[in-house]
Amino acid sequence: MGAVRLFILGALLRDGAMHGHQIRRAAQVDRTELWADVKPGSLYGALRRMAAEGVIEAVRTERVGNMPERTVYAITDEGRREFAVLRHTILSDTGLRPDPVDLALAYAEDLDEPQLRALIEDRRAALTAELASWQHLHEHAAPYLRGLEQCGFEHVVIRLQAEITWHDRVLARLADLSNPEEGR
Repeated sequence: MGAVRLFILGALLRDGAMHGHQIRRAAQVDRTELWADVKPGSLYGALRRMAAEGVIEAVRTERVGNMPERTVYAITDEGRREFAVLRHTILSDTGLRPDPVDLALAYAEDLDEPQLRALIEDRRAALTAELASWQHLHEHAAPYLRGLEQCGFEHVVIRLQAEITWHDRVLARLADLSNPEEGR
């Protein structure tokens, strides 16, 4: 929920008052679900909760043509304070998130080496495809990235490259590692 709140508060702070559809559209255009764990569909509920908490406020409603009436939200002083705290907390947090693949590997002793190799090779192939997709996306997005957004792209690419490198290391050592007698 921290990322969703940070996105909403940041969008209102940077772009000014907006209605929910505009905020949702900004998330879709920025493709936040890919890099920030912000699902556009989660924004409307968060807007209502945040308005009830007083970190954002409804400043008006508007209707354009036959469109439904929309509530326009703005960030409050309390919201500015929360934004600063959230941003600081997230930028300061260096906690490495657990990856469930490590747990699955710990319980993979019953798989023979060819089975496990195939699974890891499939993961590596998927990561390689994801990396290629990000690199392609970056080529098209680069002219539109603002300020430090470029660093966010680089962060994702470097993390994917590190994952691929780790998979290569596991695959290179798999024959020895999958033998319980030699691995202990």
